[in-house]
Amino acid sequence: MLTEQTYDWETLPHPSLHHCKQDLPPLSKWQMWHRFWNCTLSKYGIFILLPILLFTAIGPSLSEYPYDALHLTHINQPPSSQFWFGTDDLGRDIFTRIWYGARISLSVGILAALIDLGIGLIWGGAAGLAGGRFDEILMRFADILYSLPHLLVIILLTVLLGSGMIPLLIAITITGWVTMARIVRGQVKLLKQMDFVLAAKAFGASQSRLLFVHLLPNAMGPILITLTLTIPSAIFAETFLSFLGLGIQAPQASWGTMANEGLPALEYFPWRIFFPGFFMSMTLLSFHLIGEGLKSAFDQSQDQGYA
Repeated sequence: MLTEQTYDWETLPHPSLHHCKQDLPPLSKWQMWHRFWNCTLSKYGIFILLPILLFTAIGPSLSEYPYDALHLTHINQPPSSQFWFGTDDLGRDIFTRIWYGARISLSVGILAALIDLGIGLIWGGAAGLAGGRFDEILMRFADILYSLPHLLVIILLTVLLGSGMIPLLIAITITGWVTMARIVRGQVKLLKQMDFVLAAKAFGASQSRLLFVHLLPNAMGPILITLTLTIPSAIFAETFLSFLGLGIQAPQASWGTMANEGLPALEYFPWRIFFPGFFMSMTLLSFHLIGEGLKSAFDQSQDQGYA
């Protein structure tokens, strides 16, 4: 099982800042993206993710069998030239269902990450820029949510709200935005002491302009890294809940529902759980590798962190 690595995001070196371990000149955006594209981990992550995204887009159209079509005369067929990934206990084509399920799992992961990003930018940015008592109130509320067991909260909310994509998104994002907000707040508090922000204040820039024009664009390194690592966390949460029967429901397919259906037949028909498990694992791995590549690209103190 993949485990999410944690970093001290609020102190992560940023190319705009001069608090690296070494007295290095700031990197330009071109240099950072060049470092990212030349990072070995980034290349592996992109190499894994691109085919998955491609087949997610065109995979169901490559098969002549709809994802919910029953073929009762072809129950539990092993992979063959007719059914590339085999069939399940109702004769449904696993190849089609894998890529149909990928659309659902990836959609939930990306949408949840974008919602977390939006809330985190506004909440953390407002807290970091305002400071004082307002900052204390916002962040103590965020700390309360952060202290709650994330997975347990998601399970309880899906039980209360019911199954489906919308309740699932609400359950995943209700506490998922807190990490993003804490990172944004830390970066804003660090950046607002810089000379270019003080100069913008002197010229009468409004609070919203300071936040969205001067502060957040210069904090995009840690924000992008966190966003990249939020997507696999949301995908895993959706898959786990669907595996438990609390997420996506039949006849729709997701990697979690397919793993749930294939588990009882693991001993005799292992392909039914192998394919959803394999593609889910590869997707999570690819996002983690890309996140590591972004971290190396934006971390100015790790000049040898890429090859």
